[in-house]
Formats: sequence, structure tokens, C-alpha cells
Amino acid sequence: MSINDKFVAIRKGLLEFLILKIVAADKVYVADILRRLSETDFATQEGTLYPLLSKMCRDGLLDYEWQESDAGPPRKYYELTTKGRSQLAELKD
Repeated sequence: MSINDKFVAIRKGLLEFLILKIVAADKVYVADILRRLSETDFATQEGTLYPLLSKMCRDGLLDYEWQESDAGPPRKYYELTTKGRSQLAELKD
């Protein structure tokens, strides 16, 4: 494994941790997550974020609910599951 591959794996793990922290604060929409990440060294784009959110849902760390929006179609809001809260606590330690 090259040093670049190792860096990509570390960055992905840290990005997942940051997403858990952001979602732990309140139910959030993708645009909210992107905005919060843009304030860090881990700014990312939708093309990276959506697959990671899907993976985290499949892994049981996140759940979502659809909410109506005044500005267009319904939006998917993410929240932590019990497993997600446990993983966040472990990562904080």
C-alpha cells in the first residue's frame, strides 16, 4: 500500500468521525453537512458525501427521515442511531 493510499484511508476515517459529530448535534440535511465540513480541512463535495452517508446507513450508524421543504422537493435529514452514538463515543475516547 502506498503512502497516498494510507492517507486516503486515514482521511476517510476522519471524515466519517466528523460526520458522526455533525449529525450528533441535530438532524441535518446534506447541505448542512457540506457547509460544516467546508469550515474544516475536510471540505468535500456531494459526490464524496452521498456514498459515505449511504455506507454509514448500511452499517447502521445513521438513519434518515424525509421532511417536506418549502424550497422544493422533500429533503432527507440524517440522525445518529444508537450504534452511531456508541461508535462516536468510542472514537472520542
